Amino acid sequence: MSQFPTCSRRHVLRAGGAVAAVCGAAACTSNNQQGSSLTDAAEEPPPPPPEGTPLVRLADVPVGGAAAAEAPDGRQILVVRPQEGVAEAFSAACTHEGCTVAPQGQQLECPCHGSVFDLSGNVVTGPADRPLDRVEVRIDGDQVVTGQA
Repeated sequence: MSQFPTCSRRHVLRAGGAVAAVCGAAACTSNNQQGSSLTDAAEEPPPPPPEGTPLVRLADVPVGGAAAAEAPDGRQILVVRPQEGVAEAFSAACTHEGCTVAPQGQQLECPCHGSVFDLSGNVVTGPADRPLDRVEVRIDGDQVVTGQA
């Protein structure tokens, strides 16, 4: 005679189901309290800021160069002036691994892995393999503001 108690298949399946349910409930509770990268990734992006929110003075962005600024939602952005009377903006998050890209003369450089972007946000040197994400801006008087031109 075996020293282990006998269990029917039905008992084993019920016990396994109960354990799975408890573990699943604990995981859901934990994710809801602390946040989850899976739920965070599935969330909608924040709504765009109100049109016309000032970002940077036009005089602080050199023609043929760029200046760092902060969007109303706290994201870092780069405002560029490829020519007089034109302002464009890009997310400062490198498309390689998200490090903050900074203006360096007529280029935008990532200090983490060496990606370089031109003033149009296009990749000049990798490892980034796609352009910086565009941010809608326009010139309003002496300011660069949020919104479409």
